[in-house]
Order: sequence, then structure tokens, then C-alpha cells
Amino acid sequence: MFPISRGSQLYLVQLVVVAAGLVLVLFGLWRTGLDVIGGAFVFGALARAIVPVEHEGMLHVRGKPFDIFWMATLGVALIALAIVVPPPPT
Repeated sequence: MFPISRGSQLYLVQLVVVAAGLVLVLFGLWRTGLDVIGGAFVFGALARAIVPVEHEGMLHVRGKPFDIFWMATLGVALIALAIVVPPPPT
């Protein structure tokens, strides 16, 4: 039942990491959760960039440049958001 193509395996890893980040957000660790989710998207952009066409599997949904740009942009934006939002006053 495990995906055969390398791209599909990497996509599955990305989904699991995003789910873990969402669980962290659910438990109130939103900064850490956003960092994890952002890291997963940056990882997905790198995976999309290096996986050969014949092994893309589920990664092959849209054009490669589009996927790389938007996943990297979203990942960096989420990490930046977790960094720049000031902590609540104590």
C-alpha cells in the first residue's frame, strides 16, 4: 500500500509533517507548528526541484516552476510569520 514512486513517497512524508504541525497548532504551540508546516513546504519545494520526471508521481500536478515557487513562498512566509508576530504581553 506504500506509494512506489519516489515523488509520491516524498509527498506522503510532506503530508505527515504538515499534519504533525497542525497537531502542534491545535495544542497551542502555534509558532512551532507554523515552523514545522513551513519547513514541510520548503522541503516539498526542494523535493519537487530534485525528483526526476519519471519518479514524480503525486508531485506531478501542475508545472514544476509553479510548484517550486509557490511551495517555497508559502513555506518561507509561514516561517517568517511565526518569527515576526510578537509574543503576547505578560
